[in-house]
Order: sequence, then C-alpha cells, then structure tokens
Amino acid sequence: MAKLSTYDVILGTVTRDVINHPRDLTRHYVEHFSISRVAANKHIQRLETEGWIARSGPSTHPVFSPGYKRRVSQVYSLNGLEEDVAWGRDFSPFFSLTPNIQSIVNHGFTEMMNNAVDHSGGEKVVAWMDQDEKNLHIVISDDGIGIFAKITNALGLPDMRQALFELSKGKLTTDPSRHTGEGVFFTSRMFDTYDISANGLQFNHSDDSPNDLFREEMAGFVNGTTVFMKIELSSQRTAADIYAQFTDAPEDYDFSKTVVPMKLARYGNEQLVSRSQAKRLIARFDRFKIVILDFNDIQEIGQAFADELFRVYATAHPEVELIPIHMTKPVERMWLRAISSTVAF
Repeated sequence: MAKLSTYDVILGTVTRDVINHPRDLTRHYVEHFSISRVAANKHIQRLETEGWIARSGPSTHPVFSPGYKRRVSQVYSLNGLEEDVAWGRDFSPFFSLTPNIQSIVNHGFTEMMNNAVDHSGGEKVVAWMDQDEKNLHIVISDDGIGIFAKITNALGLPDMRQALFELSKGKLTTDPSRHTGEGVFFTSRMFDTYDISANGLQFNHSDDSPNDLFREEMAGFVNGTTVFMKIELSSQRTAADIYAQFTDAPEDYDFSKTVVPMKLARYGNEQLVSRSQAKRLIARFDRFKIVILDFNDIQEIGQAFADELFRVYATAHPEVELIPIHMTKPVERMWLRAISSTVAF
C-alpha cells in the first residue's frame, strides 16, 4: 500500500483542524507535521482552493473556517460505545446542515452505530462523514460477524439471501427485547441512497429506483458490515414524511405498512413458481396491516405460488391486506385466478 502524502493525511482531519485552530492553522501544521511554514502555507492555499477551508480577516492575521467541503472520521471500540455521544461530540459540531437534513443524518448515524454496538459482535467500528457542495455521505463499518450471517444464524434461516429479503420487509430484529426492527427499514428510506454490504452480499435501496437491489460476491465486504448512506443537501425530505408513508397516521402511528420487492424473493435465475417460495415470502406478513407486493421486473409467476399467496394465506389472514402493484399481464392473470376462488357467491 502506497504511503499517504502529507496533504492526503491533512484531508482526513482538516474539518476538525480548522475549527480547533481558526487563528493558528499554519502553526498547527508546522508543529504537527514537522514541516516548514512555507510548506504549511502551500497546503493551506490548496485546501482553500479546493473548498475545504474559507479565509477571512486581514492577510497578515487570517481567520479560517470550514469550507463547503467537510470530512470527519473516527475509529471507536465497540465496548461501551454510546452512539449519541459519538454523534454529538465527534460529528455534529463539524457540519452545518438544514434542520431536516440534520434530523435525518442524526437518525441514520445513531441507528447504524447502535446496530454495530448491539448486533455485530465485533470489536471496532469506523465512522466517516463527508460533505461536498451537493451531497453528504456517511459510512459506518464494523469488524463483526456480518449482518446477513447474524440474521441467518439467529432466525435459523436456510440461506443468507433469505436474511437479506427479510431485512427489506422491516420489523426484523434478532433482539426483540431491545429493538423494534424498524431502524434499517426507515433509515434506508430517509436517504437518497442506502447500501449494506456484508458476507459477500449487498442490499441497496435508492430513492430514484422502484426496486431494492441485491447483489452477490461483492469483493472486499466479506467480513463485518459496511453501511453507506447518501443524501442531497438540498433535499426537502423529512423524517416525519417517511414515517407517515408507512403508518396510518394520524389515526395510528404504528409501523403498519411495508413494501415487499418481489424481485428479492428470487434466488439467482429461478422463477416464482412454488408454494415453498410463497411460504418463505409471507414470513412475518402478519406483523403488518398492509403489505404492498411490488412485482416490478417479475414477468410471470406460477399457479402454485399465486394460490399459496393470494388464496391460502389471504384466507387465513384476512387482517392483512395484500396489494399487488406493477404487475405484468401474466402476473395479473395468475393473481385474478387465485383471488377469484376466494370470492363467495
């Protein structure tokens, strides 16, 4: 691995440096890196040109402040870590965000850090936050067992890909006494882009895509769990907006609705044809009042699959409303065939 240049090292701490040393930034770099004043000033000029710092005051005694680009990172021991303290002490003070973005970023950071603390079984977690003129990015990466392996082992699932699918539904937790299972679901929808990479698998939710994505064999993310989150700084989205989409507010503030991407119910190139596939799909549907089944990218389904889902399950659980969307004509025909036998004349 190539050794980082002094400037690259400076970029890792520049936002903290400029806040902690607004009037003596040059001297700080001279002393910290054992470099000349001329070299320190060159680095500072480059930081200013690239947008990492801003200069005010007289040229002989400048005052520096953070620019539109900001970056903060920190490595923590998971033992005894309090995510709200990490946020309030090490990250929040160094970013200037609108109230709605501040609320979303606070939520995402603390929820994902708490998951690492309570579920990863690891020793360390790295938190990284970066802002440019348009977007804010967050990375939370631990060295634990990996979220998909954790869920698979805790729930006795046959395949880690099933763990990924269950996670996408929401209300999934391996520790119900301490967690509701809502953190990942709501966080993924607050951000423009949300990724979890672990155990050679990757889950992605993007605000501009109708489907959650699932990928296998993601090199470099076999051990531990890494979460990526991105949001536009100009976004008008609020946390309250997201909660309202999946509750019956104002009458009911329970997490009562979920969207299930049917594409994730497939493994590899298999088609949705069997009753066993449908039974895997409907696990934990009874925790919701409304389940929206998104058939985007599903061209057809089998009779047995449709019957198990829309007749057998629907008849046994009338309190759960199944709403299929984005159906092709072949899928719609199977849906109509299944529900027609449930209609009493």
